[in-house]
Amino acid sequence: MENRSPRTKSLEVTSLEELAPMADYSLINNLNCDPDADPDGVDHMPRQVFTGHYVPVRPTPIEAPEYVAHSETLFSELGFADSLAQSTDFIRMFSGDLAQVPEPMRKVGWACGYALSIYGTEYTQQCPFQTGNGYGDGRAISVLEGVFNGRRWEMQLKGGGRTPYCRGADGRAVLRSSVREFLAQEHMHALGVPTSRSLSLYVSKTEKVMRPWYSEGSRMRDPDQMIAEPVAISTRVAPSFIRVGQLELFSRRARRQEHPKAMEELEQLVLHLIDREYADVIDQSLDTPSKVVMLAREFRGRLASLVANWIRVGYCQGNFNSDNCAAGGFTLDYGPFGFCEVFDPLYQPWTGGGQHFSFLNQPVAAERNFRMFCLALQPLLTARQGELAQLEEIHSGFPEVMKAELEKMWAAKLGLDAFDAGLFRELMALMTQTPVDYTLFFRELSSIPDDIEPLKKSFYRPPNEAGAADSAALFMRWAQWLTEWKSRIGPTREMKLVNPKYTMREWLVVPVYQQAAEGHYQPLRALQGVLTQPYAEQSERAEEQYYRLKPSELFDLGGFSYYSCSS
Repeated sequence: MENRSPRTKSLEVTSLEELAPMADYSLINNLNCDPDADPDGVDHMPRQVFTGHYVPVRPTPIEAPEYVAHSETLFSELGFADSLAQSTDFIRMFSGDLAQVPEPMRKVGWACGYALSIYGTEYTQQCPFQTGNGYGDGRAISVLEGVFNGRRWEMQLKGGGRTPYCRGADGRAVLRSSVREFLAQEHMHALGVPTSRSLSLYVSKTEKVMRPWYSEGSRMRDPDQMIAEPVAISTRVAPSFIRVGQLELFSRRARRQEHPKAMEELEQLVLHLIDREYADVIDQSLDTPSKVVMLAREFRGRLASLVANWIRVGYCQGNFNSDNCAAGGFTLDYGPFGFCEVFDPLYQPWTGGGQHFSFLNQPVAAERNFRMFCLALQPLLTARQGELAQLEEIHSGFPEVMKAELEKMWAAKLGLDAFDAGLFRELMALMTQTPVDYTLFFRELSSIPDDIEPLKKSFYRPPNEAGAADSAALFMRWAQWLTEWKSRIGPTREMKLVNPKYTMREWLVVPVYQQAAEGHYQPLRALQGVLTQPYAEQSERAEEQYYRLKPSELFDLGGFSYYSCSS
């Protein structure tokens, strides 16, 4: 898959006609289509997909689409002019209508199946057929793959309508969840965390769907009403959308010899993953078993680094199943995610989640996904005992690699030349007992304060405050810790480069998507501007509005402090 030469800034793409020649569908050209599929993509009802890597699907356009926002950063990286986002042809395509796209772009998109493992246990009951053959992209439809400004990207509509994997759902995404994902992806990129990206966001001016959600002021754990919400389509962009769960699906079929091409299709998918995500680090001339071993080692490093970065910026995936784990080693599927405000090692934004996917348990959850990744590769090594042993060794080494990444991250976050376990343990205890705002605390600490007064900006007051004596004792411990820490910090002290000032706080996002539902998009774009400069010292107004503790009246409110997976 050769990449074309990069475009210069003076040759920005201003129309779909100029964009079309960059289309290059490597997945469709190199992998197998479901032989039972309708080639025209009229395939919108739940059914079993027994073989093939993808199903052609024609997206269902949203009615009367309206421009909400786009990522200027990503448009620049792709070589697109900002004006393109509001052009008629572009809006039509990226709100789900492919009927008029210029050649060689395709008028049909595609969806993929994958398997599900939760915390290292295989499941099939989420599939309506109880076989695993009906689980996959239920409302995510890829519509374009190509080389833009020298890099290969795939573009996928979230909320583009039903696919054979829709499991009876409507295939739509609502504006609320689309705004969250649109903001989060570009925010994470600006934070320096590997992630899928946000291209554009369009909303229907007329089409709505019913969703369960929280009534105003509700403190119920789960939604307590059904509401009509505007539908939207956001387009997410990544080098590929291959998931660990996708490898698992084809591996399960190979293990069980479910059809004559099962092993061949697993190998095809793994080699395609290497071409798409690891071509720069894995020699294409090697045989498959050698490539598989290198793939496992490379993915291990990427996954461990990714999760350490999540913790660095306070991000909790919330539902880190294997099907929400990108095989390229980046953040994917912004569903029940959240950013930790009041520090809690067991922070979990999703009401349907649990401690196994909580904030500081993410390294263990990652190890479970890595285990399923390695199991998925095993059938390709059955005749090569040496490589099988290497794969097991790579898997067994994950905790050590993860520990090293975490210690490196904590040392950088604290401005230390090397990780100090004792200093770290006392800090975790103090942060929990006080408690503190995760982002504000580390940002204030990054200024190397003379005493604990600046740190108090990050202190939350619990409803039942301890007595004066207990508070004095706690502050004394803080003062002692600060003195000890300052005696050990390194000479460079570039802490503000790793400790962001601004992170995506749900109580700031809620009014933004509420106003967007009324057709007011400027608040969303203002928040987007702040979140795409998370390390910068921004205006006084931005600091007053966005750099502050969560208001006490918003604690324990549904949709603000926690939320269901409903979207």
